[in-house]
Amino acid sequence: MAFHDLLVSEIFYSLQGETSLSGVPFGFIRLTGCNLRCNYCDSTYAFKGGKRMSIAEIQEKLRSYRVKNILLTGGEPLLQRQTPLLAKTLVDEGYQVSIETHGEISIEPVVQFCRIIMDIKTPASGMCRSEYIKNLPLLKPNDEIKFVITSPDDYQWAKQIVLEQNLPTHEILFSSAMPTKNSPGSFDQNHLSAGPTWLAERILEDQLPVRFQLQIHKYLWGADRRGV
Repeated sequence: MAFHDLLVSEIFYSLQGETSLSGVPFGFIRLTGCNLRCNYCDSTYAFKGGKRMSIAEIQEKLRSYRVKNILLTGGEPLLQRQTPLLAKTLVDEGYQVSIETHGEISIEPVVQFCRIIMDIKTPASGMCRSEYIKNLPLLKPNDEIKFVITSPDDYQWAKQIVLEQNLPTHEILFSSAMPTKNSPGSFDQNHLSAGPTWLAERILEDQLPVRFQLQIHKYLWGADRRGV
């Protein structure tokens, strides 16, 4: 693989289904590889495989979408050493670049020119660790923190962090999990004890300063579709 190549699971064009930019057309770059194995993961196919692509090839593909917003996701996009260079190249071309990360890899190489969406893993993910804490001081006010809520225990855990840790971002996202056929093991909708309505009602009841979100792309096109 050439020095500047990346291993790409897929590149596609769709609406952003989450975050404060939900509903906005995006170009998505899903990079291969992840060091976590979350119980509700909906992109296990990105753990391995993919296509080797140069930054120039990725740029050419994105230009056909005629969008201004790009999301780098995975897997875990920051595991690949060329991700910061790819992100900076896209920013220099005029794109607004977001990076979705679990926060265990340092965001320092990209945080100054990308919007960070940090997905802090809740207990039901099976990957609840404290590595994200080292990145919290690096986050900007316009970055975003996301919690995937699958149970009352997840909700109470995330609620405690929101109320006690003085998180540095303006946007804190509470998302109801929506497993798909790609989810590992036997984790499916029957394992969820905190659905969307339950979660919305708890947020209102507790007057939490968070944004409730649904993965709207899955409601529009089904749980396993990857854009148009």
